[in-house]
Amino acid sequence: MPISDAKPIRNILFIMADQLRADYLSCYGHPHLQTPAMDALAARGVRFSRAYVQAPVCGPSRMSFYTGRYVASHGSSYNRVPLRVGEMTIGDHLRPLGLRTALVGKTHMTEDRDGMTRLGVDRQSVEGVFAAECGFEPYERDDGLWPDEVNPHDLAYNRWLRAQGYEGDNPWHANANAGRDAEGNLKSGWLMRNCAEPAAIAEEHSETAYMTMRAMEFIDEAGDQPWCLHLSYIKPHWPYIAPSPYHAMYGPQHVLPANRTEAERKSPHPVVGAFMQHEESVNFARDEVRETVIPAYMGLIRQVDDHLARLWEFLEQRGLFENTLIVVTSDHGDYLGDHWLGEKELFHEESVRIPMIVYDPSAAADATRGTVDDALVEAIDLAPTFVQAVGGTVPAHILEGRSLLARTRATGEGWRHACFSQCDYAFRGARLTLGRAPSESRAWMVRTDRWKYVDYDGYAPQLFDLMEDSAEQHDLGGSADHATIRDELRDELFRWLRDRRMRVTLSDTQIEARTDTHKHRGYLFGVW
Repeated sequence: MPISDAKPIRNILFIMADQLRADYLSCYGHPHLQTPAMDALAARGVRFSRAYVQAPVCGPSRMSFYTGRYVASHGSSYNRVPLRVGEMTIGDHLRPLGLRTALVGKTHMTEDRDGMTRLGVDRQSVEGVFAAECGFEPYERDDGLWPDEVNPHDLAYNRWLRAQGYEGDNPWHANANAGRDAEGNLKSGWLMRNCAEPAAIAEEHSETAYMTMRAMEFIDEAGDQPWCLHLSYIKPHWPYIAPSPYHAMYGPQHVLPANRTEAERKSPHPVVGAFMQHEESVNFARDEVRETVIPAYMGLIRQVDDHLARLWEFLEQRGLFENTLIVVTSDHGDYLGDHWLGEKELFHEESVRIPMIVYDPSAAADATRGTVDDALVEAIDLAPTFVQAVGGTVPAHILEGRSLLARTRATGEGWRHACFSQCDYAFRGARLTLGRAPSESRAWMVRTDRWKYVDYDGYAPQLFDLMEDSAEQHDLGGSADHATIRDELRDELFRWLRDRRMRVTLSDTQIEARTDTHKHRGYLFGVW
């Protein structure tokens, strides 16, 4: 069926790969790592070149994706900081529109147990499950971490692995995320020195293969009921260890030079310098580590892409490309030694920019198919996109993003001129190095078409001219010639902070209807 004859959107497939850098897809320009399935989706949809997360770390980034709200509004500022009960999520917006909204994979959601107890919400009730699972039906919840709060026997993936013949309490750790050397010795994937070893598991039993299978099972089970499925891949997030043959697809010769200079290392911004002292940063500063880890990281990405190819074929066979909105994205990037850093959390492009590919099956999107959109896009834009796509009214007093259908359908609507991200490093060793209190350990990013401004609580700001310095190697935060630019961007940040959606219980339409109606309601105050 030609795309122009597509049926109305019924379903949403929201795919996220954890810790996937934008520039590690071939359609985003990687010279060695080929991602044909993601490239194929981009050829059928729109690839956004400048998409940014609202916090470059798993938990708060995902809470912004799921709520459609900035971290300053929803308050879940770091991993394991509970999302307060009552915050509406994608599921809360889509279920009343008739969609079964489910999860396969990771959310990094931490439930607000104190709030649920205070309100008498039973964790085992339907309402309790949605409150604790970020609004999703947990068809297969698996955050891809050692099950530290439950018995490993209770992890569904572990039960399935044991049914396939893997032994022990936790084959997630002993097989899926551990390797074996040439002598057959078990090598933990937690240790990056072992990343070159093949995972001690058959590829078809690995996390990526399993989650793809479970996604297909959900779609078949859903049948004719409209659905929103969040397929949230655990990889390429650490442990960086891939099953054969993906462990050996790439080598040191495919590792791109690190984006870092000695000058950057010798005189860093104080907060960046404190992050450089973290163990992951010290290790990723070594070429040996980069040349061991990055090939495994690349292999894990290629594995995700190959399973997306399986999924595309599955959707084609069922005619679901005709009426399913599909998004492929990530929750943040990965420094991999760039800027002398490991992990994520700060605001360099390697950390805060993400891939964002949107396939809109509507005939109204035909003109934009295969295009690259350079608009400034935020993670919070997906929630209003989903609501609008299935015919709902976007609650603008709650959702702080903008529907991307204005971009995929080229409606000509105005767009934002700046995007924003936040960092709460209170939980990290950098705070102790700097001697900061938890409430003082914050930073904010403003990114415009040309400039990136980072405001640190208690420290001088950073400023980068992305037009002249796309590698972010020349910090203009102390440049006298750029004082006016810094002042303008600081004002932009203050305007943004003032504009947060705090009144979420009444819409502007309801306010309009109530304005200056007190006499009609019997309140005669001030009358002579």
